[in-house]
Amino acid sequence: MPVIVLEAKDFTSPLFLVRTWEVLSTCTAFSLLASLDHSAENWIFRIFCMFSWCFFFTITLLIHILSIIQFHSLIPVSWKNLTMTVAVLGALMTFSTSVIFPWMVMDRDSALSRPVAAAVASCLTFLAYTSESVVLRTQAHEQRGYMATMPGILKIVQLWGGCLIIPLVVAVVSKVPNGVPQWQLWVSAVSYGVCILMSVVTLVVILGDFAGRCLLPFDRFLAGFTLIGVLLYMLATVICFTKILQLNESKHGGMKPQLVIMETVVSSITLLAYTVDLAFSIKLLCDRSRM
Repeated sequence: MPVIVLEAKDFTSPLFLVRTWEVLSTCTAFSLLASLDHSAENWIFRIFCMFSWCFFFTITLLIHILSIIQFHSLIPVSWKNLTMTVAVLGALMTFSTSVIFPWMVMDRDSALSRPVAAAVASCLTFLAYTSESVVLRTQAHEQRGYMATMPGILKIVQLWGGCLIIPLVVAVVSKVPNGVPQWQLWVSAVSYGVCILMSVVTLVVILGDFAGRCLLPFDRFLAGFTLIGVLLYMLATVICFTKILQLNESKHGGMKPQLVIMETVVSSITLLAYTVDLAFSIKLLCDRSRM
């Protein structure tokens, strides 16, 4: 099969330009972070930032190359759902790194230019992925997949919440807080882990176009997963607020309170995403039952 390359006009299209911007800015961000001196403090957030920038640099570069040589039709995935997922998740993850890196990783007492440049590059990356999300969202209806709909975007938000929760839970557990029962930490970790697994399974089914092979109708499959996610995140969010009260009573118990506050905020946002998604699922099931 001959290789088909984009025409000259396609190299000035919004998608081509914004993906080039994403590749350059993510490469700049993780290169600058790799050149910094390693510190034992806040190592989990340094790894989170490095992983986020490296992962999205790699996958965006692959998408960019496949789009240029027009080989994406040979990939056994739903291309329009894949590109939308990467764009929205990339925007959310790089927004997180743009907040976490200056707050938790960058040395506030240092006036070095490289950490500041890395933070700026992360902000530019967030703007790039946000721009791509807008471009993909405004395409013709037949060019948009399920992930460009509101339920699809909510599922990406759910996956983002799970990804961001991981370093927060590890950081909280590593501090071994006093006054916080260990069962609370384990229940939260299991709840988050189950929800992340469900999000990954849902994403694989959608991107692989496996909906027709599910034992249950796909809309019921999604509704069941979403209901479980609502219940588990309700439990995890209640535990988060309980830990905040316990920290106040024990005067932080040797743990940074901002970590617990951040975990509570992310858990609450993810719970909201699951709740709204469940409302969409119930509405869809009710509409189909009337047909």
